[in-house]
Amino acid sequence: MNQPLAYIHPDAKIAKNVVIEPFVTIAKNVTIQEGTWIGANASILEGARIGKNCQIHQGAVISGVPQDLKFKGEATTAEIGDNTTIREFVTINRGTKSRGKTAIGSNSLLMAYVHVAHDCIIGNNCIIVNSVGISGEVVIDDWAIIGGMTAIHQFVRIGKHAMVSGGSLVRKDIPPYIKAAREPTAFAGINSVGLRRRNFTSEQIREIQEVYRYIYQRGYNNTKALQIIETEVPASTERDEILMFIRNAERGIIKGYND
Repeated sequence: MNQPLAYIHPDAKIAKNVVIEPFVTIAKNVTIQEGTWIGANASILEGARIGKNCQIHQGAVISGVPQDLKFKGEATTAEIGDNTTIREFVTINRGTKSRGKTAIGSNSLLMAYVHVAHDCIIGNNCIIVNSVGISGEVVIDDWAIIGGMTAIHQFVRIGKHAMVSGGSLVRKDIPPYIKAAREPTAFAGINSVGLRRRNFTSEQIREIQEVYRYIYQRGYNNTKALQIIETEVPASTERDEILMFIRNAERGIIKGYND
């Protein structure tokens, strides 16, 4: 159902059962799939790719031009997966030639006033709470929760099932399955409550705890800790995810709370 008070570019590709409220702007080179709702005064700009059954609330701006002085108008996209909710006044910039796209996964929630800069990749089932600022080329993996008013430095990666305390300043990578809090942002334990809610077994949680004891509680540097973990902790999906994440952490990972 298209409102006569909305502006829709004739080249936009919009499924028949998309609901578009008054005063929406939809530019050229936009695709919106079935069942999505676009709230009043939202702007869906060139390069937007919006999946099925999404909710884009009032005043959101999707696929805005990157706030990057290196951007030269190249053809890029901002992609939103199925069943994702974008609340009021969220801004999502499209990509640059670096990655070519900004992408939000499926079943995620971005609360009011979140900013997602160019070339960010946010996974599935993530929750980004009010007024979080995400700088360019950040990666946030599946099931992460980012507390309100958090500021995330460019190029940072946040691992699967991590939970970041509200008001954090995230300057280093945050490994999977943990909680991050305090100032400066540091390891604050395993996200055991979140893991149980997602049907991780007690044995899996104990294995994750054991891995992080080597990394954060036994006085080893990261290189030594990873060597010991690989030798002494039995292989598992979770162990290997942690090892791979830390080895690939170009910015380094957050410190322990005793460091």
